[in-house]
Amino acid sequence: MSDGPLIVQSDKTLLLDIDHPLSTECRRASAPFAELEKSPEHSHTDRLTSLGLWNARAAGLDAESVIDVLLRYSRYAVPHAILIDIAETMARYGRLRLETHPVHGLILTTTDAAVLEEVIRAKKVQPMLGKRIDNETIQVFPSERGRLKQSLFKLGWPAADMAGYVDGQAHPIELHE
Repeated sequence: MSDGPLIVQSDKTLLLDIDHPLSTECRRASAPFAELEKSPEHSHTDRLTSLGLWNARAAGLDAESVIDVLLRYSRYAVPHAILIDIAETMARYGRLRLETHPVHGLILTTTDAAVLEEVIRAKKVQPMLGKRIDNETIQVFPSERGRLKQSLFKLGWPAADMAGYVDGQAHPIELHE
């Protein structure tokens, strides 16, 4: 705890005093995981959201890095529940992965079989899935890839999409000067 520019509140809002000498540095450090809500004249309000934390995780940040930013710039003690929530939320990203399998095509795989079981039981997800390959893998209908990712997000289990894409047909383009 220091005399920093940031106030972390228990409702997941971050208040940034923009007149503080470290405000620009703090804003740069928190931008990858905090979503700006308001920016009136002397303070900015950001919010910690699951999407922001999962995007940060997908970009390579871990919970320890996020927590370090909050602790380094916070004016007051950061609520303990927020620290736990950050760690738990970010740990959810990547437990499910969409991948391309040479035999089974698009698959959903996991590092935690219980998570896959939870997802498979969700009524909105079931129609998007094909046959079960093993305890940690299930086929996904390729046409359902986007809807499945949205449904998994809503369930709180965002999938890391590692399946890649197929290059389409190239189209010649000419620019007129």
